[in-house]
Amino acid sequence: MMKVSFTHARVHVDFDYFLSGSVLKGTVNSGCNEVRTHFEVESDEPAEKILAVIKNAKQGCFAEQMVTAAVPLKSAVNLNGESVSLSGITA
Repeated sequence: MMKVSFTHARVHVDFDYFLSGSVLKGTVNSGCNEVRTHFEVESDEPAEKILAVIKNAKQGCFAEQMVTAAVPLKSAVNLNGESVSLSGITA
């Protein structure tokens, strides 16, 4: 654990998403084009210590890692207690 004091810290996350197609027609499609993070930090600590904390936080963030590197998605569907195959969804 890094012991670093902050006076104030805030992060703001924006993302550009899209939703297209039709739920009723079964053509719905969604995704994200870009994610942006903006850090605002105030501290009396040396800048290199604060920047090291920010770097560690970003590298250790599960959400950021899933956005920056594609991961396999495996889905299972149970309907009324029975496992079912759904084209394009389940393996």
